[in-house]
Amino acid sequence: MGAYVLDASALLRYLDKEAGYDRVRELLRLHARDESALVISAVQWGEIACKVFQRHDRSRYEHILSQLYSIGLTITPATAERAASAGILRATLKIAYADAFCVQTAIDLPGCVLVTADYGFKAAEHLVTMEFLPAK
Repeated sequence: MGAYVLDASALLRYLDKEAGYDRVRELLRLHARDESALVISAVQWGEIACKVFQRHDRSRYEHILSQLYSIGLTITPATAERAASAGILRATLKIAYADAFCVQTAIDLPGCVLVTADYGFKAAEHLVTMEFLPAK
């Protein structure tokens, strides 16, 4: 069974039905059939919550997050160790701190594929296997 680490941009592309929507939907279906694991860092989950909250009223926000939560994504915690490792990644790769958390989550799951629509992750390509969703 394969494992995929999702960046916030991947789930947002799915929610917005933008480029890459079909691929994320496929991964969600594989996960629903227990053919793959889907993982997201707590920091990335927070980014999704922020974007959804900014775009919708409270009721719609709660519905969307509830639907996403019911998918059964594994949400990895932001431990002190992971936070420190992400800080080092941010400093050395010059990527956003939330992105560094995503990369660290993928590093912690050997053999997984990090799925993103954010080409800023290119700086970390040598550390983990990545799948880039199409540009908008």
